[in-house]
Amino acid sequence: MSVRVWVGVDAERLRALRDGSPLDGEVVAAESDDEQHELEALEAAAEDGPVVVVAEVAQAADGSTADVTLADVEALHVDADGSGNLAWYAPQELEAVLGLLG
Repeated sequence: MSVRVWVGVDAERLRALRDGSPLDGEVVAAESDDEQHELEALEAAAEDGPVVVVAEVAQAADGSTADVTLADVEALHVDADGSGNLAWYAPQELEAVLGLLG
């Protein structure tokens, strides 16, 4: 079974993901597939960094999730100007997102 997760990261962790290191540690999962619950998960993850990585990962029977790899990424949400407004980027735009972060 797989589950959608949100992970807040900084530029350093995003570069590590690009370079092949998985994102481990704190992930946020939505309470359900409801749009409101997904928005709440996105907002919670955004507290951990200017980029929220959205990924679909394997979930074990005990509820634990696999580490996020670049292949799992479905979208990037970026607060490039510090306003709190998150802009959506496709995974293929990872280099552009890194450019925004400096």
